[in-house]
Amino acid sequence: MDFEQMIAQLDDAAYQRLKRAVEIGKWPDGRVLSNDQREASLQAVIAYEMKSEVATNERTGFVDMAGSSCHSDAEHGEEPTILKWKNG
Repeated sequence: MDFEQMIAQLDDAAYQRLKRAVEIGKWPDGRVLSNDQREASLQAVIAYEMKSEVATNERTGFVDMAGSSCHSDAEHGEEPTILKWKNG
């Protein structure tokens, strides 16, 4: 079974267990995830969220920039923002 087939067969309960395992670094039975397991599980969680059309603000890694002084769609539109680094 390839990765895409696995994601297609993943149900919500398994998704929730994978997501929790990535969050706390342990499987439901208490065993610690290896780095490879954590990476693969995180990829599966993100793929499932995309397939299942989980709301953007509920997806893994979402950062809410609304109201942030660092980000304004009206001010910048779709143009990239150039960052200037300051030492000090």
